[in-house]
Amino acid sequence: MAAANEHEAKMAHPRMAAGALFFDSADRVLMVEPTYKDYWDVPGGYVETGESPLHAAVREVREELGIAVSLGRLLAVDWAPSAGEGDKVLYLFDGGQLTPETLARIALQPEELKGHAFLSPAEINERAIPRLARRILAAKDARTKAYPIYLEHGRRPEEAAA
Repeated sequence: MAAANEHEAKMAHPRMAAGALFFDSADRVLMVEPTYKDYWDVPGGYVETGESPLHAAVREVREELGIAVSLGRLLAVDWAPSAGEGDKVLYLFDGGQLTPETLARIALQPEELKGHAFLSPAEINERAIPRLARRILAAKDARTKAYPIYLEHGRRPEEAAA
């Protein structure tokens, strides 16, 4: 029995978070300005017990933006441990291009968000922390390919090793 407990103690128990990338006709990414962070982020949040990453992303978009959406395919998975928060695995899903009608229905959750905007890659780099910006831009690039991308700290493993 002790061997099983030792083995279990070595197993990772990462937090999981999931978000969505939404685009406009100029291929800019929708980002939100949280009230509780000093940088911009994508709509999303932590996965709850018993919830899939996809369902968490849909729920978080509904809670934060007030819109019900169907999300597309997985764009990126990022292994992003944090000294302050522990191990994390982050998922980004494709929300597609938002229609003017859907954009008009956005109602930000005021306790959590104070603004939103579509941002270019240069603006993403200015307003997001570096590894988040790398994750978003890698996922945006993966959207043009037929497969999701795996990242560590927002970088492809081969980039981190170089």
